[in-house]
Amino acid sequence: MDDLLKLDKQLCFSVYVLHREIMQQYRAILEEVDLTYPQYITMMALWENNDQTVNQLGEKLFLDNGTLTPLLKRLESKMLLTRTRSKSDERVVKIRLTDQGLLLKEKASCIPMQIFEALKLDYADMQQLKALADKIVTNAGNS
Repeated sequence: MDDLLKLDKQLCFSVYVLHREIMQQYRAILEEVDLTYPQYITMMALWENNDQTVNQLGEKLFLDNGTLTPLLKRLESKMLLTRTRSKSDERVVKIRLTDQGLLLKEKASCIPMQIFEALKLDYADMQQLKALADKIVTNAGNS
């Protein structure tokens, strides 16, 4: 039996290296739209649903309020979104994209294809990798 403690046998190491490679590719591409990766996924969630609370957004992105609040402040300072407190409950903060934030979606629409090309994967490969990653996340969440 192979030595299971060898680095090249470790799933965690392969995933770690894969994460670094993907983030490196995103970093270069996202510079063109002046976003970091966390800002990009936040904008994608808002492009899907442009009227969310901070808590709803945090649940969708798997980010806590302590991480999400500074991120939203930076996006607000870039004039991409607004944060407003609910009149009925001041603890609730609503997030909405500005016109500039909505327009950025068009500029960012080419990013997924640029990532496929940068990683030298076709759409089917990417879907297979994503499906496996989603399965692992779902199974881990049900443990």
